[in-house]
Amino acid sequence: MIVLHELGHYIPAKLFKTRVEKFYLFFDYKFSLFKKKIGETVYGIGWIPLGGYVKISGMIDESMDTDQMKEEPKPWEFRSKPAWQRLIIMLGGVTVNFLLGIFIYIMILNVWGEDYVSISDVKNGFSVPKEFEQLGFKNGDQILKINDKEPFNVLNVNKELFLRDVQSIEIKHLEGTTEKINLPEDIGLTMWTNGIMEPFVPRFNAVLDSILPNTPALKSGLQKNDKIISINGKPIQFWDEFTRQVQQNKERKEMTIVVLRNGSNTTINVTPAEDGKIGVSPSVGPDIVKYNHKDYAFSESLPKGTSAAYWTLRDYIAQFKYVFTKKGATALGGFGTILSIFPKKWDWQRFWGLTAFLSIMLAFMNLLPIPALDGGHVVFTLYEMISGRKPSDKFLEKAQIVGFIFLIALLLYANGNDVYKWVTGKF
Repeated sequence: MIVLHELGHYIPAKLFKTRVEKFYLFFDYKFSLFKKKIGETVYGIGWIPLGGYVKISGMIDESMDTDQMKEEPKPWEFRSKPAWQRLIIMLGGVTVNFLLGIFIYIMILNVWGEDYVSISDVKNGFSVPKEFEQLGFKNGDQILKINDKEPFNVLNVNKELFLRDVQSIEIKHLEGTTEKINLPEDIGLTMWTNGIMEPFVPRFNAVLDSILPNTPALKSGLQKNDKIISINGKPIQFWDEFTRQVQQNKERKEMTIVVLRNGSNTTINVTPAEDGKIGVSPSVGPDIVKYNHKDYAFSESLPKGTSAAYWTLRDYIAQFKYVFTKKGATALGGFGTILSIFPKKWDWQRFWGLTAFLSIMLAFMNLLPIPALDGGHVVFTLYEMISGRKPSDKFLEKAQIVGFIFLIALLLYANGNDVYKWVTGKF
């Protein structure tokens, strides 16, 4: 992605007969791992893996080559080119990254298609937290429409609530009645503040899968595949009913749990730990949600992949409103966070999906109007084109320094968050 991004600058620069002095993957402060001069350009690999760059003659960039700027402009230099050509050169990198993301999404759909869950394929409906019960939702609700439209994939409801403008959800209650529930404008912020990132979860039976070591559940004798029948005499069928009963036991009194084991009922007494939990995880059977699959011909994948790229960008921009909160500031991450989103087991479809996402993200981040990023150069060039006045080289030099310091500070802060999460076990 870095090489293709820099090619996006390199190609229009060469087309406009602008000299490119260096083309580097990574940064080469003091020395390079590899370099070779071909024509007027040195191609190389630096030792600092924080991106890459092309050094274009007559341009104030991360190289901070101010001596060159003190000389008279040469015809082949960036500063000698018309503003519209300089704008195209600066937009070339992000354009390539956007196009790369679109292309990858198109090919993913063409090669693998996509899985989806229709509204009738969530067998037991959804469970919801108490914050959503206050809005009128109930456990067991079936989702019929989102913003008056039947969703293609009903499991996307949580993402749409968090990142998109969902004004209403039409549901069908267990008793058979339907209701259209209007949502508050700040529903996404409510989810973020309360840590409810998945308010709609398909309901599944209260069957135990894992018993965690050194927990009340293990000490009491609960076992894998136990099906919860009741707690303190209250009948239990679904996992949300089980967890709610455990959470309501705030005084951590001993609970009497009846489980179905090997065809017969077994009674077990268990007292929750100090955190109110007993140390179990559920078994989610494959029959709870029915997945469907849709394949796409190449002609069908073109608009669908373009749409996927568009919504990826739009959703990424939408989440920025959460970054500027106290919780959002602590959620920023660096290289460790990026690494953590990749699956531990190699999956080509997942890998290419994340690559497309990162390409779109890289394009957007580079477009931010921050000096030292492409977006900063674009803003200054647009100012020149509109006002007819070009910012002075001294101003551009200072702006570049300020932007670079800001980016380094952001880099240190984000990766510092990763270190903190790793040390505290929150990764």
